Amino acid sequence: MTAIRPAIRPRNPCFSSGPCTKRPGWTPAALDDAFLGRSHRSAPGKAKLAEVIARSRDLLGLPADYLLGIVPASDTGAVEMALWSLLGARGADMLIWESFGKIWATDAAKQLKLDDLRTIEADYGRLPDLSQVDFDRDVVFTWNGTTSGVRVPDGDWIAGSRAGLTICDATSAVFAMDLPWDKLDVVTWSWQKALGGEAAHGMLALSPRAVERLESYRPPWPLPKVFRLTTDGKLNRGVFEGTPINTPSMLCVEDAIDSLRWAEEVGGVPALVARSEANLAAVAGWVGACDWVEFLAEAPESRSCTSICLKIVDPWFLGLEIDEQHATVKRLVALIAEAGAGYDLGSHRDAPPGLRVWGGATVAREDLEALLPWFDWAFAEVREAPVAATG
Repeated sequence: MTAIRPAIRPRNPCFSSGPCTKRPGWTPAALDDAFLGRSHRSAPGKAKLAEVIARSRDLLGLPADYLLGIVPASDTGAVEMALWSLLGARGADMLIWESFGKIWATDAAKQLKLDDLRTIEADYGRLPDLSQVDFDRDVVFTWNGTTSGVRVPDGDWIAGSRAGLTICDATSAVFAMDLPWDKLDVVTWSWQKALGGEAAHGMLALSPRAVERLESYRPPWPLPKVFRLTTDGKLNRGVFEGTPINTPSMLCVEDAIDSLRWAEEVGGVPALVARSEANLAAVAGWVGACDWVEFLAEAPESRSCTSICLKIVDPWFLGLEIDEQHATVKRLVALIAEAGAGYDLGSHRDAPPGLRVWGGATVAREDLEALLPWFDWAFAEVREAPVAATG
């Protein structure tokens, strides 16, 4: 393999899977109208927070009877709030095919210590057997595996009539994939993923069935203040009307409003999905012409269009020890970063050694297409001059 250094770099070399790149054309001037130095509980502050909720609802097409609120601690906080507040009323099925699903299952087992808990697992690159899911139980799953690049292809496997709740971590899917809202009782995401917003704030959507559970069930464990969605057995509706549990960053709120306005301007969720799918198609075309890399997701219909994960299949690389593989990938992505052609391109620390590229709607296809030849160049470089493992 001959190392030919590309002549063209992406105009925007940011391909991180979180925090993700800002929307095209973003500058700090987008934050000029931020509501700073005032209480978020004042009327203008609450109006800004309510605007995020309203614009998000409208863009996503949430059912009219679903609630949507802003909660602390990014998507992680939103998921944990749901798990601690809702689980335990009946048995739970935890679906695992990447690291975040495993974290949620570990918390259910070791922190909440649920008595009736099942895990349905698959290795990186595959979905578990979804036919094993019992919807008489609560079901917890990620729609898109951020660290594996594997997504559920649709919601056909989810029972429309079910006794349990479906709790979906959708942070790297929402605004980039079509979600069957009527089949999802709890949906969580953050501003830092598909729309490139700033971090530390989560979004929590609840169906009427989820609200009924909150008001009829009291978990046997203590709930920290930031997890409390009810007061005296009644839902704290302020969370869903612009009065969050704790103090939000109004600078981040302004950035979220800016990203939502951009999403509206480009054509809403259908346009965002199309942009993400076009990015996946660009990578798929390159992978099809490569002999050293393949998608980590084995089935084409389950390949993510946001967190696009790739595995290196070159025989030389596969012959390396695992620590040497990690060192090789580290050097490969460092070469690209040093050239200013792309940043944050290594696989997640819990995933097999490989590459990960964010393909969400804020990434321009032409930037992604400009990045791909740099992968070929960098792999040729490390292939010709192997690096030693660093431990």
